[in-house]
Amino acid sequence: DEESLAAPWNVLVHNDPVNLMSYVTMVFQRVLGFSREKAKRHMLEVHHKGRSLVWTGERERAEAIVEQLHGYLLLATMEKAEL
Repeated sequence: DEESLAAPWNVLVHNDPVNLMSYVTMVFQRVLGFSREKAKRHMLEVHHKGRSLVWTGERERAEAIVEQLHGYLLLATMEKAEL
């Protein structure tokens, strides 16, 4: 429906036992355009807290980002942002 399309969506990256921290940092820089420092901060949040909120915005863009992250074999999901 119209309302759910307009609502902001969160993109979350979850911890996995496979990918190296340096690789995750690189993917965040490449896919999300993060600076090295910001990418590293989010990677450490994933590592220590199990997940990190890396992006919030419109649904279509969120889906595209999740797809890109999956292409790099990262564990990413999206959920409706709490308003």
